[in-house]
Amino acid sequence: MADSASGKEEEEGKRAMQGASSGIGYGLKYQARCISDVKADTDHTSFLAGTLSLKEENEVHLIRLSSSGTELFCEGLFSHPNEIWDLVSCPFDQRIFSTVYSNGETYGAAIWQIPELYGELNSPQLERITSLDTHAGKVKCVLWWPSGRNDKLISIDEENLYLWSLDVSKKSAQVQSKDSAGMLHKLHGGAWDPHDVNSVAATCESYLQFWDIRTMTKTSSIECSHVRSVDYNPKKMHILVTAEHESGIRIWDLRKPKVPIQELPGHTHWTWSVKCNPEYDGLILSAGTDSAVNLWLATSSHDELNESQTDSPTRRVDPLLNTYSDYEDSIYGLTWSSREPWIFASLSYDGRVVVESVKPFISKK
Repeated sequence: MADSASGKEEEEGKRAMQGASSGIGYGLKYQARCISDVKADTDHTSFLAGTLSLKEENEVHLIRLSSSGTELFCEGLFSHPNEIWDLVSCPFDQRIFSTVYSNGETYGAAIWQIPELYGELNSPQLERITSLDTHAGKVKCVLWWPSGRNDKLISIDEENLYLWSLDVSKKSAQVQSKDSAGMLHKLHGGAWDPHDVNSVAATCESYLQFWDIRTMTKTSSIECSHVRSVDYNPKKMHILVTAEHESGIRIWDLRKPKVPIQELPGHTHWTWSVKCNPEYDGLILSAGTDSAVNLWLATSSHDELNESQTDSPTRRVDPLLNTYSDYEDSIYGLTWSSREPWIFASLSYDGRVVVESVKPFISKK
């Protein structure tokens, strides 16, 4: 009877927690901004998250979702020497990732490897494969080749874009080419086109600029206002999404770049991140400094938009599918799971990771 009663109490506790939060939570020790899906881990749904503490020793957490999908647990905890401002897992090796870091004055970027026997070590140390140390300016992000095994990397600082060749076995990276954004522009971030691996988009204060990495020359630009985040639609060529301070979320067709296909409302404060789903076309996440994550169903072509506009009012669908607001701080980190594309993870500045499932909304698509 005692076992039965305790089991009942446990179930009631679980239900109470589910009522308070629809997602599964995990807490980092310090403030944080960066979370990445571990795409190369095909056996588990895993994420890497990095902390942002100026005074304490920073940490990289390898977080795994249980097979039942009901619990997040720490699979590995590794010390990192500086504040982590950008973190991306290597798409072809689950033990390798990049960080952009700062000691409060200078910025750098490096490629790291998780030790192979980390599960048997009490305090495993990350192995620094190499540093991307050519940058003179403030490094903003590192981009990995979009899919498959490739030795190419791109790093972006405020003034320049660099193409690197990475040799993990020799623990070295060589600059292949570079180009400047121009004196009037400061770069903030970028995205690599998964449909055309020779094309990269980079964000700056008033433009979205595009490079052909074969010649490392700018090919075109789109006028935007303070783009915080950019992402390509992995399911449709030529489609790109931006998150902008003044204009909310915009969906672009790069063949007709003068006017966006669709504009979605921004967050009530800064819209900081936008992510296209890896599997479900039109499914978009956005996060902001209003402590919310929004789930959108957007149109991906002018034809779709025209059809929706000619439909009767009763058939029109609100593009906002859901708002996740169970946060107490700004949300800077956001990623879909590539292994289970109905799952996403968000990271608020107070170090709280939340994993949510959007399955109820996919079934309505």
